[in-house]
Amino acid sequence: MRDRPLHDHAHSGLGWLTARPIAHRGLHDAAAGVIENSIPAAQAAIARGYGIECDVQLSADGEAMVFHDFVLDRLTETTGAVSSQTAKALAATVLKGCQGQIPTLSAFLDAIGGRVPLVIEIKSRFDGDLALTRRAAEIVAGHSGQPIVFKSFDPDIVTALREIAPAVPRGIVAMNDYSSADFAHLDSSERRAMANLLHFDRSRPDFLSWKVADLESAAPYLCRTALGLPLMSWTVRTPADREIATRHADQIVFEGFTP
Repeated sequence: MRDRPLHDHAHSGLGWLTARPIAHRGLHDAAAGVIENSIPAAQAAIARGYGIECDVQLSADGEAMVFHDFVLDRLTETTGAVSSQTAKALAATVLKGCQGQIPTLSAFLDAIGGRVPLVIEIKSRFDGDLALTRRAAEIVAGHSGQPIVFKSFDPDIVTALREIAPAVPRGIVAMNDYSSADFAHLDSSERRAMANLLHFDRSRPDFLSWKVADLESAAPYLCRTALGLPLMSWTVRTPADREIATRHADQIVFEGFTP
């Protein structure tokens, strides 16, 4: 094991990714009417100089929408799958507790205007469908010059991004345990591969985004120290989380406080 990483993050083209903390789904505060993944949440992050992490889902007509859940129920007064609604209908859907609507990725990028870094998480059902990945890449290509990276839990998406958007850095989102219901449809070998980065030879991520409670693990440690890959931690919500991240990662994706 080398005493220093194989390359310096600042000279890998991703120094900006570790320069300032990243607000998880924007700097949101539901009590104040600022809802996650909304343009007001992005504007609040920009005002404090934080980077922004957002999620994208696919509309019925193939548009990339900035929204975390697969269904509308938690964050809107509407029910049903995001994928069952057109982009026009989703863009008119009011978020609970505020006057904002669900933005398209293009509108979200326009609102940010390259003022802070943006981390785009591509949501996946792990079904091999790359329509959302291709559409998100197409939109980002139209906003050249902005500091943007893609990330996903799905190694197939990260692998595909090497060809679909080779100029945009890509990262894998990961953790040690995939036993939750969200991953129940994956077999044990797939879950084991994800937890141990056994897909690394094909996905070749430019950075890692690892669950903060799992940072003290072999895979993120070796990628950071031996390969020099930037390591961000999610989601940092408490002083204890921040202490772990300070010791074992290069960046935090935070919510519920302002670092």
